[in-house]
Amino acid sequence: MVLKSITMLVLILVTLIPVNQGVKNYAVKKISEDLHVTGKGSDPLWKNAGTLSDFRYPWEEEPSPATTFRALHNETWVYCLFEVKDDQVFIFRDKDDKTEVASSSRAEIFFRVDEKLSPYYCLELDPAGRVFDYKATLYRKFDTEWSWPKNQLIVRTDRTEDGYTVEVAVSKASLKQLGLLKDETLQAGLYRGDCVPESNGERDFKWISWVIPESETPDFHIPSSFGILNLE
Repeated sequence: MVLKSITMLVLILVTLIPVNQGVKNYAVKKISEDLHVTGKGSDPLWKNAGTLSDFRYPWEEEPSPATTFRALHNETWVYCLFEVKDDQVFIFRDKDDKTEVASSSRAEIFFRVDEKLSPYYCLELDPAGRVFDYKATLYRKFDTEWSWPKNQLIVRTDRTEDGYTVEVAVSKASLKQLGLLKDETLQAGLYRGDCVPESNGERDFKWISWVIPESETPDFHIPSSFGILNLE
Protein backbone atom coordinates (compact mmCIF):
# COMPACT_ATOMS: atom_id res chain seq x y z
CA MET A 1 0.00 0.00 0.00
CA VAL A 2 2.87 2.36 0.89
CA LEU A 3 4.68 1.49 -2.35
CA LYS A 4 1.53 2.16 -4.35
CA SER A 5 1.07 5.54 -2.66
CA ILE A 6 4.67 6.52 -3.40
CA THR A 7 4.25 5.48 -7.04
CA MET A 8 1.09 7.59 -7.36
CA LEU A 9 2.86 10.57 -5.78
CA VAL A 10 5.77 10.30 -8.22
CA LEU A 11 3.38 10.18 -11.18
CA ILE A 12 1.56 13.30 -9.94
CA LEU A 13 4.82 15.18 -9.45
CA VAL A 14 6.02 14.24 -12.93
CA THR A 15 2.87 15.64 -14.49
CA LEU A 16 3.38 18.92 -12.64
CA ILE A 17 6.95 19.44 -13.84
CA PRO A 18 7.04 21.77 -16.90
CA VAL A 19 8.16 20.04 -20.06
CA ASN A 20 11.39 21.50 -21.46
CA GLN A 21 10.67 22.41 -25.05
CA GLY A 22 14.38 22.29 -25.85
CA VAL A 23 16.67 24.60 -27.71
CA LYS A 24 15.43 26.07 -30.98
CA ASN A 25 17.04 24.60 -34.09
CA TYR A 26 17.35 25.72 -37.70
CA ALA A 27 18.51 23.39 -40.48
CA VAL A 28 21.17 24.89 -42.76
CA LYS A 29 20.93 23.21 -46.16
CA LYS A 30 24.08 22.36 -48.09
CA ILE A 31 24.85 23.63 -51.59
CA SER A 32 27.66 22.57 -53.90
CA GLU A 33 28.43 25.96 -55.44
CA ASP A 34 29.62 29.34 -54.19
CA LEU A 35 26.79 31.77 -53.55
CA HIS A 36 27.12 35.29 -54.98
CA VAL A 37 26.84 37.71 -52.05
CA THR A 38 25.25 40.92 -53.36
CA GLY A 39 23.44 42.28 -50.31
CA LYS A 40 20.13 41.74 -52.08
CA GLY A 41 19.72 38.00 -51.52
CA SER A 42 19.34 37.72 -55.28
CA ASP A 43 21.29 34.52 -55.94
CA PRO A 44 18.89 31.75 -57.07
CA LEU A 45 20.63 29.38 -54.66
CA TRP A 46 18.73 31.03 -51.82
CA LYS A 47 15.65 29.13 -53.01
CA ASN A 48 17.24 26.05 -51.40
CA ALA A 49 17.16 27.57 -47.92
CA GLY A 50 14.42 27.24 -45.36
CA THR A 51 12.88 30.52 -44.20
CA LEU A 52 12.98 31.29 -40.50
CA SER A 53 10.38 33.91 -39.57
CA ASP A 54 9.94 33.11 -35.87
CA PHE A 55 11.15 36.49 -34.61
CA ARG A 56 9.32 38.64 -32.07
CA TYR A 57 9.65 41.24 -29.34
CA PRO A 58 10.57 39.50 -26.07
CA TRP A 59 9.93 42.63 -24.00
CA GLU A 60 7.09 44.38 -25.83
CA GLU A 61 3.40 43.52 -25.95
CA GLU A 62 2.72 44.44 -29.56
CA PRO A 63 3.69 42.30 -32.57
CA SER A 64 7.13 43.00 -33.99
CA PRO A 65 7.77 44.05 -37.60
CA ALA A 66 8.68 41.15 -39.87
CA THR A 67 12.18 39.70 -39.87
CA THR A 68 13.24 36.61 -41.81
CA PHE A 69 16.50 34.68 -41.74
CA ARG A 70 17.90 32.11 -44.13
CA ALA A 71 21.19 30.23 -44.19
CA LEU A 72 23.08 27.88 -46.49
CA HIS A 73 26.54 26.33 -46.49
CA ASN A 74 29.03 24.71 -48.82
CA GLU A 75 32.50 23.27 -48.28
CA THR A 76 34.03 26.68 -47.54
CA TRP A 77 31.39 29.15 -46.38
CA VAL A 78 28.32 29.57 -44.21
CA TYR A 79 25.94 32.09 -45.81
CA CYS A 80 23.30 34.06 -43.90
CA LEU A 81 20.57 36.41 -45.09
CA PHE A 82 18.41 38.75 -43.02
CA GLU A 83 15.41 40.44 -44.63
CA VAL A 84 14.12 43.22 -42.41
CA LYS A 85 10.89 45.21 -42.59
CA ASP A 86 11.58 48.62 -41.08
CA ASP A 87 9.92 51.90 -42.03
CA GLN A 88 12.15 53.95 -39.72
CA VAL A 89 15.69 52.81 -40.58
CA PHE A 90 18.26 54.87 -38.71
CA ILE A 91 22.02 54.93 -39.34
CA PHE A 92 24.14 56.87 -36.86
CA ARG A 93 27.26 58.48 -38.31
CA ASP A 94 29.86 60.60 -36.57
CA LYS A 95 33.44 59.40 -37.05
CA ASP A 96 32.24 56.29 -38.91
CA ASP A 97 33.79 54.12 -36.21
CA LYS A 98 32.54 50.54 -36.07
CA THR A 99 31.03 51.09 -32.62
CA GLU A 100 28.53 53.50 -34.20
CA VAL A 101 26.66 50.43 -35.43
CA ALA A 102 25.49 50.00 -31.83
CA SER A 103 23.53 53.27 -32.19
CA SER A 104 21.97 52.25 -35.52
CA SER A 105 19.23 49.96 -36.76
CA ARG A 106 20.83 46.56 -37.20
CA ALA A 107 20.74 42.78 -37.46
CA GLU A 108 22.93 40.73 -35.15
CA ILE A 109 24.49 37.27 -35.05
CA PHE A 110 26.24 35.98 -31.95
CA PHE A 111 28.24 32.74 -31.97
CA ARG A 112 29.24 31.04 -28.73
CA VAL A 113 31.86 28.39 -27.98
CA ASP A 114 29.80 26.86 -25.18
CA GLU A 115 26.90 27.50 -22.82
CA LYS A 116 29.23 29.34 -20.44
CA LEU A 117 29.80 31.99 -23.13
CA SER A 118 33.53 31.51 -22.72
CA PRO A 119 33.93 33.16 -25.08
CA TYR A 120 31.34 34.27 -27.61
CA TYR A 121 31.72 36.39 -30.74
CA CYS A 122 29.37 39.11 -31.92
CA LEU A 123 28.57 40.52 -35.36
CA GLU A 124 26.30 43.57 -35.35
CA LEU A 125 25.44 44.57 -38.93
CA ASP A 126 23.83 47.85 -39.92
CA PRO A 127 22.01 48.70 -43.19
CA ALA A 128 25.08 50.61 -44.44
CA GLY A 129 27.16 47.43 -44.41
CA ARG A 130 29.23 48.38 -41.38
CA VAL A 131 30.24 45.60 -39.00
CA PHE A 132 30.65 45.95 -35.26
CA ASP A 133 32.61 42.79 -34.49
CA TYR A 134 33.83 42.01 -31.00
CA LYS A 135 34.71 39.22 -28.63
CA ALA A 136 33.00 38.83 -25.25
CA THR A 137 32.74 36.72 -22.12
CA LEU A 138 30.05 36.45 -19.48
CA TYR A 139 28.91 38.85 -18.16
CA ARG A 140 29.17 41.67 -20.73
CA LYS A 141 32.94 41.75 -20.77
CA PHE A 142 33.52 43.14 -24.26
CA ASP A 143 36.75 43.30 -26.26
CA THR A 144 35.80 45.81 -28.95
CA GLU A 145 39.37 45.95 -30.28
CA TRP A 146 38.99 42.39 -31.51
CA SER A 147 38.10 41.82 -35.18
CA TRP A 148 36.92 38.80 -37.12
CA PRO A 149 39.86 37.03 -38.85
CA LYS A 150 40.92 38.97 -41.91
CA ASN A 151 39.34 38.06 -45.27
CA GLN A 152 37.13 35.47 -43.57
CA LEU A 153 33.95 37.55 -43.45
CA ILE A 154 31.92 39.13 -46.26
CA VAL A 155 29.03 41.50 -45.53
CA ARG A 156 26.85 43.19 -48.14
CA THR A 157 23.63 45.13 -47.56
CA ASP A 158 20.86 46.78 -49.53
CA ARG A 159 18.13 49.28 -48.69
CA THR A 160 14.66 48.30 -49.82
CA GLU A 161 11.39 50.22 -50.04
CA ASP A 162 10.26 48.90 -46.67
CA GLY A 163 13.51 48.10 -44.86
CA TYR A 164 16.85 46.51 -45.63
CA THR A 165 18.64 43.23 -46.28
CA VAL A 166 21.90 41.98 -44.78
CA GLU A 167 23.78 39.19 -46.54
CA VAL A 168 26.76 37.53 -44.89
CA ALA A 169 29.36 34.90 -45.73
CA VAL A 170 31.48 33.52 -42.89
CA SER A 171 34.32 31.15 -43.70
CA LYS A 172 34.22 27.73 -42.09
CA ALA A 173 37.96 28.05 -41.56
CA SER A 174 37.41 31.02 -39.23
CA LEU A 175 34.52 29.34 -37.44
CA LYS A 176 36.72 26.31 -36.75
CA GLN A 177 39.67 28.50 -35.77
CA LEU A 178 37.53 30.22 -33.15
CA GLY A 179 36.18 26.91 -31.84
CA LEU A 180 32.63 27.65 -32.99
CA LEU A 181 31.91 25.02 -35.65
CA LYS A 182 31.80 21.63 -33.96
CA ASP A 183 30.12 18.46 -35.23
CA GLU A 184 28.45 20.46 -37.99
CA THR A 185 26.64 22.68 -35.50
CA LEU A 186 26.84 26.35 -34.57
CA GLN A 187 25.44 27.73 -31.33
CA ALA A 188 24.05 31.06 -32.50
CA GLY A 189 21.83 33.92 -31.45
CA LEU A 190 19.86 35.81 -34.10
CA TYR A 191 18.64 39.27 -33.19
CA ARG A 192 17.59 42.67 -34.41
CA GLY A 193 17.87 46.14 -32.91
CA ASP A 194 14.89 48.26 -33.99
CA CYS A 195 15.81 51.94 -33.58
CA VAL A 196 12.65 53.99 -32.98
CA PRO A 197 12.19 57.75 -32.48
CA GLU A 198 10.65 59.07 -29.27
CA SER A 199 8.47 62.13 -28.76
CA ASN A 200 11.36 64.08 -27.18
CA GLY A 201 13.48 63.72 -30.30
CA GLU A 202 15.70 61.02 -28.83
CA ARG A 203 15.89 57.44 -30.11
CA ASP A 204 15.45 54.20 -28.27
CA PHE A 205 15.59 50.52 -29.20
CA LYS A 206 13.05 47.76 -29.33
CA TRP A 207 14.72 44.37 -29.42
CA ILE A 208 13.71 41.44 -31.60
CA SER A 209 14.92 37.86 -31.21
CA TRP A 210 14.56 34.36 -32.59
CA VAL A 211 14.94 32.76 -29.16
CA ILE A 212 13.17 34.44 -26.25
CA PRO A 213 15.78 35.01 -23.51
CA GLU A 214 15.02 34.19 -19.90
CA SER A 215 15.30 37.77 -18.73
CA GLU A 216 12.74 40.30 -17.53
CA THR A 217 14.75 43.17 -19.04
CA PRO A 218 16.30 43.44 -22.52
CA ASP A 219 19.46 41.35 -22.69
CA PHE A 220 20.85 39.10 -25.42
CA HIS A 221 24.21 38.59 -23.70
CA ILE A 222 23.03 35.59 -21.68
CA PRO A 223 23.07 31.84 -22.43
CA SER A 224 19.29 31.49 -22.86
CA SER A 225 19.22 33.74 -25.96
CA PHE A 226 20.97 31.19 -28.21
CA GLY A 227 19.70 28.50 -30.54
CA ILE A 228 21.38 25.92 -32.79
CA LEU A 229 22.19 26.08 -36.50
CA ASN A 230 22.52 22.52 -37.78
CA LEU A 231 24.58 22.17 -40.96
CA GLU A 232 23.09 19.35 -43.03
